[in-house]
Amino acid sequence: MTAHPHLIRAPKDRFTSPVMAGMRFVAQRMILKPVVWSITHVSVRGHDAVKGVQGAFIAVANHSSHLDAPLIMCALPRRLGRYLAAGAAADYFFDIWWRRILTSLFFNAFPIDRTGTAQKQGVSKKLLARGVPLLVFPEGTRSKTGEMAEFKAGAAALSMACDVPCVPVAIVGASLAMPRGRNWPIPGRPPVAVVFGEPMHGRPGETADQFSARIAREVRRLHTQAAGTADIPALPARATNTNTRNSTKGAA
Repeated sequence: MTAHPHLIRAPKDRFTSPVMAGMRFVAQRMILKPVVWSITHVSVRGHDAVKGVQGAFIAVANHSSHLDAPLIMCALPRRLGRYLAAGAAADYFFDIWWRRILTSLFFNAFPIDRTGTAQKQGVSKKLLARGVPLLVFPEGTRSKTGEMAEFKAGAAALSMACDVPCVPVAIVGASLAMPRGRNWPIPGRPPVAVVFGEPMHGRPGETADQFSARIAREVRRLHTQAAGTADIPALPARATNTNTRNSTKGAA
């Protein structure tokens, strides 16, 4: 617990409880990771980039496969992933009791409202204020082609409002390994990579949209740098040419 002094006095619930963190460690590192690492060939890069991160942060990643969250949560150093909470669509992952339980156990998930009713708004901000780091996919949904969509500005706005860094994360190859519509990766242990970038902060005078665009460019840079290497197949060429214009809509 000494590695997380910011959580020592936090109210104890499933997000901050050391007991629940220990249960997630067993679920993630002894069940989930062996399965995912056995059915895909995973490369993890950029641990040095995040070794100085302390306290709450927002991991911001591209999203193209159901593999994305397991890859990130199991690839992060344990110190950073121990209390990480993943944003999950309330209308899908929290609608059925068994899916809600599994999502909460394996991913420490919190609900993001995609319906526009604002019932779940503010959850992520409260978690950051309590010192809980978040995993957010600012595209809002999985890509159908592997092409990165526009980043919504909510994660950047949260980072600026709560004064916590955004950690850019590129997931490479997951859309080919387990395309949208599949419930299991393709045979043959397809290669995937998780690439962590240097923590990013909003600049003086920068708007949330401008910061979000800068984060998106960094995720694309990390993605391009890893894609097409000897162990990771390249995505369609247009994947690196997506317009970086960002929506002004925030995240939960």
